[in-house]
Amino acid sequence: MSQGWSGNDHKSYSNPPTGALKRARNDSGNKVSVVLGAQWGDEGKGKVVDLLATESDIVCRCQGGNNAGHTVVVDEKEYDFHLLPSGIISTKCISFIGNGVVIHLPGLFEEIDKNEKKGLKGWEKRLVISDRAHIVFDFHQAVDGLQEVQRQAQEGKNIGTTKKGIGPTYACKASRTGLRICDLMADFSEFSTRVKNLVLQYQSMYPTLKVDVESELKKLKDFAERIRPLVRDGVYFMYDAIHGPPKKILVEGANAALLDIDFGTYPFVTSSNCTVGGVCTGLGIPPANIGDVYGVSKAYTTRVGIGAFPTEQLNAIGELLQTRGHEVGVTTGRKRRCGWLDLVILKYAHMINGFTGIALTKLDILDVLDEIKVGVAYKINGKRIPHFPANLEVLQKVEVEYETFPGWKSDTSAARKWNDLPPKAQNYIRFVENHIGVPIKWVGVGKSRECMIQMF
Repeated sequence: MSQGWSGNDHKSYSNPPTGALKRARNDSGNKVSVVLGAQWGDEGKGKVVDLLATESDIVCRCQGGNNAGHTVVVDEKEYDFHLLPSGIISTKCISFIGNGVVIHLPGLFEEIDKNEKKGLKGWEKRLVISDRAHIVFDFHQAVDGLQEVQRQAQEGKNIGTTKKGIGPTYACKASRTGLRICDLMADFSEFSTRVKNLVLQYQSMYPTLKVDVESELKKLKDFAERIRPLVRDGVYFMYDAIHGPPKKILVEGANAALLDIDFGTYPFVTSSNCTVGGVCTGLGIPPANIGDVYGVSKAYTTRVGIGAFPTEQLNAIGELLQTRGHEVGVTTGRKRRCGWLDLVILKYAHMINGFTGIALTKLDILDVLDEIKVGVAYKINGKRIPHFPANLEVLQKVEVEYETFPGWKSDTSAARKWNDLPPKAQNYIRFVENHIGVPIKWVGVGKSRECMIQMF
């Protein structure tokens, strides 16, 4: 009777794994720490990333584009980042823009120029761009604007996008008509033909769309040479980073859980997965390499644009939070809507992301309030519901059940350790921590990195 392998083969396969295979099985490499928004964005992720970037070797962006905005204050200088990872400030750190990010090259270089004027130096030695990242064209931004106008005309409301072309670019990616950085790095005449075909496709859908395609291609040819030294195969770059010598690798999420394309308040969401799954697909790394996942939440809640917001305060409290918190969007300049902290959405964000720690920012904004409310449950027709509703019409109708706390009525902005905080502020923080079931690792009481109280 014939056998699949010879006796010798059979013997070799039944032996225990060699030392190298054992090591491969037991050592999955360096772990990646992740910072994610736990609300509707604008939670202060940049500050947490900046804090961790000082000890990191690599800081990565894995999704979104220049629709995101992070403000970082260092030595009283305020840097605004949209596409660049916040780690670019650190001279000891490589900043990596992963394949899941969509890149508007004029926006990237405008951002670099602005931050150079503020003192950013040597970025070209520290920036790496994945060759698989998709390109946002100027006409994607024009289409984004046209789509918003169309929604307003047809439905009487728009989504409130940043008009940065992010949605149309991800739509191109999904419909397989997108172009990537690797295409720009290859034969430019082939790239140009594909760009022109894409423009014709858009103009057939949007007859009013005007595109100076030759001018855009000329600019892209210049940008191609500027970024060429920065472009790498992102999968190999991350594999080397994970399996090489010990390194601290940090991932900076853009947007937030409630803006996730799958799990957010759809359709008033962004176009990418800004929850933990987007880290693996946006960088090309296995789940086994995800280490700590830090959720960032304000001590109250804000959101920009349209969509359900159960704890929103359309009153003096909302106005006070907006003015005291300087709640204006970094990317859009729009005033943010404000309301009480909503623990239903934080627990929901934790279910999806599996947070190992929380950063609670902007506690000092609550310093002047007589009493502070926290949303702990949603009710429909007087009955608690055990989940966060997927349907927006249901979410619009929920009644929020609140816990009320006495305000501490004292300035916390000078606090640098836990014991410096008033007991009533400590009670508020512990309640939040216990309710979500995740330890609070940092409490923010001001703009700069020194204002982050580290708890453990």
